[in-house]
Amino acid sequence: MAAAMNGGSDGRPQANGWGRRGFIGAVAATAAAAAISTPAPASAAALSSQPSRPRPPRRTGQLFLGTYTTQDGGGTGLGLATYDDTTGHITGTGTLTGVPDPSYLCLHPSGKTLYAVNEREQGAVTAVALSAGGPEVLGARGTGGAGPCHLSVHPSGNWLLSANYLSGSVAVHPVQSSGALGELSDLVTHSSPPPGPGQDGPHAHQIVTSPDGGHLLAVDLGNDTVYSYRLDTKKGKLTQVSYATVRPGAGPRHLTFHPSGRFAYLANEVDNTVVVCAYDPASGRLTPGAPQPTGTGEGTSYPAQFVVTREGTFAYLANRGHNSITRYAVEAGGARLRLLDTVPVGGDFPRHIAFSPSQRLLFAANQKSSSVSVFQVGKGGRLSLTGKPFAAPIAVCALPL
Repeated sequence: MAAAMNGGSDGRPQANGWGRRGFIGAVAATAAAAAISTPAPASAAALSSQPSRPRPPRRTGQLFLGTYTTQDGGGTGLGLATYDDTTGHITGTGTLTGVPDPSYLCLHPSGKTLYAVNEREQGAVTAVALSAGGPEVLGARGTGGAGPCHLSVHPSGNWLLSANYLSGSVAVHPVQSSGALGELSDLVTHSSPPPGPGQDGPHAHQIVTSPDGGHLLAVDLGNDTVYSYRLDTKKGKLTQVSYATVRPGAGPRHLTFHPSGRFAYLANEVDNTVVVCAYDPASGRLTPGAPQPTGTGEGTSYPAQFVVTREGTFAYLANRGHNSITRYAVEAGGARLRLLDTVPVGGDFPRHIAFSPSQRLLFAANQKSSSVSVFQVGKGGRLSLTGKPFAAPIAVCALPL
């Protein structure tokens, strides 16, 4: 990273001096995966009173881990591992080099290609082919901005969308039949409304497609705004159709849709709140509701990311300062979140959370403790740690497949 870049709230580089809360030092990674605890066996009497049920087959999934390669204690590329979908046990399998600063990851709808941001001053996105012979780097393309921190693939599979945090812009790349990326087809900078209190400019933090596929929503932390765009799926061009602002200084970071497609949940990093937003698929308009608590008390806990269960019954929020995950009951068809509890994450600074495909497990990438925690998702959506966290250098993203 260039010497002029300093660290922000995520330890990511910041232009023009220190970020809002200063640099967060990274912790050097320790050794390999930790042992997973085994539950005590049931008594003979208990076993005899229960009917015999066939055990579901165990599934081994792939796990890809994002890191910073240019920070002390960081990784040397894209982390590779496997996990047991029953026990949550993680086994490291190596590193794919040639992917610098892969701080956020996503999968192509075909399942054949993975994409990683390269969160650097000269931002880029890298395509990685997934095959039986192992992952292979297909190449990288510039994002036209600095510090890309999020990316997603349009449901058509034909366009990669990315958000440049430092320059406050969103980018579009065509996806070729091989999964490789073409040259940038569009770049839009968020110029209005003006930055919120304490911000030096726009800071695009996420871009995602609405469930109906009709609009793209870009969350900008610096402008306290969520922008709605239409995508020309022939040319890869963006047209803004509306925008929604939250209260000044909220610092919106990450948005996740309810499966109904009529509501979305927004995590506000700076003022430590969440907001339920109504969404109109016809117009792309987002209407934010009143701020709600994260369950972490006074001050800010830098809430990072929301995930929602497939059935739309529970939502989970990662709280980095509080080192916890908040569980919400989703009610009124998605229109209401009811705070249930917060659960310690077993690590420091959980920046990213993700379900396994079965949603039996929830993974948390803990940036400052260089670890990945794994939870079993039980009855009522309750979370329980499967064992000691898995050691992974500056773990900032965990993508289980």
